[in-house]
Amino acid sequence: GKGGLRDLQTLYWITKHMYGGVTLEDVMRNGPFTEHEYAVFIRAAKFLWTVRCQLHFVTGRPEERLGFDLQPEIASRMGYRDRGEQQGVERFMKRYFLIAKDVGGLTRILAAKLEADHKKKPEGLRRFLPVRAPQPLPDEGFTVDNGRINVTSEDVMETDPLNMLRLFTIARRESKDIHPAALTALTRNLRGINEAVRELPEARRLVLESIMGGDRPGQVLRWMNESGLLGRIMPEFGGIVAQTQFNMYHHYTVDEHTIRAVEYISEMEHGRGEKVALAAELFPLLENRRALYLAMLLHDTGKGKGDQQIEGSKTSYRACQRLGIPEAESELVAWLVGHHLEMSETAQKRDISDPRTVAQFAELVGSLERLRLLYILTVADIKAVGPAVWNAWKGQLLGDLYNNTSAALRGGRTDEAGVYAELEARAERRRKALVDQIASVPTIMLEMETAYWTGFDPDDLAWQASVLTDHDDTVAHRYLADGGAVAIIVSGADRTGLFADLAGTLARLGANVVSAQVFTSNSGRIVDIFMLQDNNKAAFAAGDAPRMERLEAAMRDALAGHPITGDVKTRAGRREAAFLVQPSVQIRDDLSAEYTVIDVGGRDRPGLLHEVADVLADMKLSIHSAHVGSYGERVFDAFYVQNAKGQKLGTKARKDSLKDRLLAVLGREELDAPHTPARKLKRSRAVDSF
Repeated sequence: GKGGLRDLQTLYWITKHMYGGVTLEDVMRNGPFTEHEYAVFIRAAKFLWTVRCQLHFVTGRPEERLGFDLQPEIASRMGYRDRGEQQGVERFMKRYFLIAKDVGGLTRILAAKLEADHKKKPEGLRRFLPVRAPQPLPDEGFTVDNGRINVTSEDVMETDPLNMLRLFTIARRESKDIHPAALTALTRNLRGINEAVRELPEARRLVLESIMGGDRPGQVLRWMNESGLLGRIMPEFGGIVAQTQFNMYHHYTVDEHTIRAVEYISEMEHGRGEKVALAAELFPLLENRRALYLAMLLHDTGKGKGDQQIEGSKTSYRACQRLGIPEAESELVAWLVGHHLEMSETAQKRDISDPRTVAQFAELVGSLERLRLLYILTVADIKAVGPAVWNAWKGQLLGDLYNNTSAALRGGRTDEAGVYAELEARAERRRKALVDQIASVPTIMLEMETAYWTGFDPDDLAWQASVLTDHDDTVAHRYLADGGAVAIIVSGADRTGLFADLAGTLARLGANVVSAQVFTSNSGRIVDIFMLQDNNKAAFAAGDAPRMERLEAAMRDALAGHPITGDVKTRAGRREAAFLVQPSVQIRDDLSAEYTVIDVGGRDRPGLLHEVADVLADMKLSIHSAHVGSYGERVFDAFYVQNAKGQKLGTKARKDSLKDRLLAVLGREELDAPHTPARKLKRSRAVDSF
């Protein structure tokens, strides 16, 4: 891959061919590299060869892929230990990505030298063509060289360190790429960026222009990051460069994730890319666009230091103060960073139609401006995690939470009674609109509580009205517009253990439940809506009508009391087996006025929802709503439950018993994960120690 051994070898052979030499030292010192760059080459080569050899030792065969299952063992063998909040494997992978970044820098240096030599000694017909000289720009020391921004000499960066920042703002202004010679000059003079330079008013202006200028900030930020300048001029960001998180949820290093998130904000602002309708409506209403971009750039700077929201709030405030941001705006940025996970967690793990949930979130946010900023920040953060992480149902959850909270803030009452009144009013408006739209709305829908009517948008309600009946069992489906999941609606007579039977049937047929909403009418009939995906995070049975027909038939059998039985396939692959996930259970009465909320977390596996629901049914608990979320190899589910008398759980002994049973399910060793050869070998002496 990029920045690996092949790149180093290519650098060596090109340099040997162009400049001669016998030994490695001769070759590299004859080339365009400084003593420091030669040392960087040697350091990178030692590290990458050590990793490659360890890969072979661990697997017992030629192996070039540094997979999740091998990373912890290689990290241990090379002496990387846990330190503070960072795992040893995360420290090891950060070193790997930093080395790859160094190799990329060496490649740029050689490319610049080769291009310069080629201009001096043109070959073929190019010898007879006039060479166009670099065109000077109005900015002293900068030129347009063969269509790219270049500097007249390396001294341009050395004499005025702010020219390093100007390089990128000029490239954006001129809509041109940057010449590798300019990047080489910048890299060789990075030490000129110190605290005194960071404090200069012109430096502050240029940094903010880099972040805020133009309509495509991501390109400039990525250039600055790859050159090393971004982390140098903003040390808080420098702390997350090449930082990794050892899980299957986050697809990118923290710095790349952050830059992608800034890009998504820019796309939402300027109407590019995948449209998020609510974000497009909110952008013109924002009073502080700069705070949004700064918060996004700094939102993960607290990672690896403790509680990432608390620590991130501190680092972002410090960065804003150094940039000369006014106090009120600095505090706003710090607040956004300090709460950047709250909206996502509330939307996906809580019943957002529960008045207490909305009241608590409205109290946390406090104003419409903060709510708008936090919504856009949250959408961009989720979209930047990785491919297929953002989808329509997550968008709907966040949109519903925004609308419910916005209504409470506009009404001026964020207490539970005020929120309940607003939710009731919205539910009544939706009921009336549906009755006006459809001549005969099924009675089962009209009997539903407020949460049902505020939990779906009008289009969802219209679809449900078209498939539900008052007396017969109903099973129907439709695919979400973005293809990210399929919604299946199930309706019939309620009974103890029904939800567990439905969840078990879905698991045995290979459908992954990513969301479940559970409702019961006054007459004792249920309406459950499941969002289903396959193992590739795509909509279940997309393009496979017979498979969906089999699933619907099985769900009808489960409604009738004849669920599919048998074992659920629970074997995990090597990737999943690499991660240690600590099971957790929390049982709380303070999150809802009417229900006990049970939060469970652990390793995700097929059939887990069914097993948890079985425990709840066995303890005679009825599920009001289930909020199911998988994050890579981990799952975090929340259940709103009542006992057989329609009350909260009650005694501590009963809660302790439930917690013990759930922990037993979550910690059950059913993965039967394959062991890698790494686990059969003795640990070798650490090659390096850090």
